[in-house]
Amino acid sequence: MYKTSDVKDLRERTGAGMLDCKKALEAVGGDMEKAIDYLREKGMSKAEKKAGRIAADGLCSIKTEGNTGIILEVNSETDFVAKNEEFVQFVQYLTDILLKNDVSSVEEVLEVKDGENTIQEKLVALVAKIGEKISFRRFEKVTKKDNEVFGSYIHMGGKIGGLVVLSDTTEEVAKDVAMHVAAMAPVCISKEEVPEEMIEHEKKVIKEQVMNEGKPADIAEKMVNGRINKFYKEICLADQEFIKDSSVNVLTYVKNNGGQIEKMVRYVVGEGIEKKEEDFASEVMNQIKNA
Repeated sequence: MYKTSDVKDLRERTGAGMLDCKKALEAVGGDMEKAIDYLREKGMSKAEKKAGRIAADGLCSIKTEGNTGIILEVNSETDFVAKNEEFVQFVQYLTDILLKNDVSSVEEVLEVKDGENTIQEKLVALVAKIGEKISFRRFEKVTKKDNEVFGSYIHMGGKIGGLVVLSDTTEEVAKDVAMHVAAMAPVCISKEEVPEEMIEHEKKVIKEQVMNEGKPADIAEKMVNGRINKFYKEICLADQEFIKDSSVNVLTYVKNNGGQIEKMVRYVVGEGIEKKEEDFASEVMNQIKNA
């Protein structure tokens, strides 16, 4: 019905206890996504807090030039290498290459020739020299109009990066918003951008949570709308309380300074990548012995 590794994966994704994960998988026939919902509905999941954690090392970099901005992520196996001067220089070099070349995918970037070698060959040479796997994971090229400004912010020494485009305001305001994006992890700019399937999914989870609190189904249905608005405030940049002034949301802060939010990109180094294998078998045996 499910594998031992599924229990471990569910634990990694939700932060719930190992036995709770086992029970959840049993309850839903081994379906991972349903097991995540099950844990959330039962109040046993810490997924919301754990979902964005750093699961691999490396750096993200942001650079703007004229009307073009670049945000990228390069991964390494360890934080030690992420701080290596040659690794840092390669990340900055790659950022400059992206600004200079009209490319739309990682594969295209790796094929770019600079001097005698391609970027792929330069990457291979760096791996051979440092002795650790290095991968160019992703990038996004953002463009702006003349009446727009970039705002960028790198947090935790390159582990989190936020890049925004605002219109009709100042670079200082845009940097404040980029700082907020890096710190508060919005998923999208406004609730209009939230996918319908995400809204319906969240409503289902909220309803189950309310019913598990002892409320009847009709009351639970009425409570969903109130809680879904709270959900929007948590994930939508425009609706989040501004990190520098909680008396206003981000949209109001920008409008008070004559501007409008046009674009947002946020990277967290290693999100969605498992950093290391834990000794899961030993943990299972310890739990059995202590049961």
